[in-house]
Amino acid sequence: MFWWIVLAIFLFLLCAALLVAEVFVPSFGLISLCALASLVGGIAIFFRLSPTAGWCGVIVAVIMIPATLVFAYKIFPKTDFGKTVLLNGPKRQKGDAIPDTKQLEALLGKKALVISPLRPVGMCDFTGTRLECVAESGYVEKGKTVEVIKVEGTQLTVREIENS
Repeated sequence: MFWWIVLAIFLFLLCAALLVAEVFVPSFGLISLCALASLVGGIAIFFRLSPTAGWCGVIVAVIMIPATLVFAYKIFPKTDFGKTVLLNGPKRQKGDAIPDTKQLEALLGKKALVISPLRPVGMCDFTGTRLECVAESGYVEKGKTVEVIKVEGTQLTVREIENS
């Protein structure tokens, strides 16, 4: 009798470990099926012992599965072991994102150098600041000079200056 309880608890712990593994190992659902099988086996053993033990096992499973998934997604990456196992995202420096609309509106009428062809979207250099711009019409070659003619949200519309 004691060994059946130990086996059922082992199957529950195996289910939790397999759920964590499923988060990090691509298995096309195979690990999830194994986790489900161990969970069902553990619950079946608890019901074989007594209906009360079976329902207690179901309640534990209902609490354990979401708690395990929360642990796998939220807490595990913040642990020392999780930091060594998982890849780090790219480090971004302050000011690396798209400027605010107020900062972009200050560029209205300013000139920039095209650093990647505008087809119609490309990158322009505003004296050291690289921003994505949209050509007013057509294609603008790399190396041409453009002028900002319209700012709409975070989108800069530019026009090629003929004497560049």
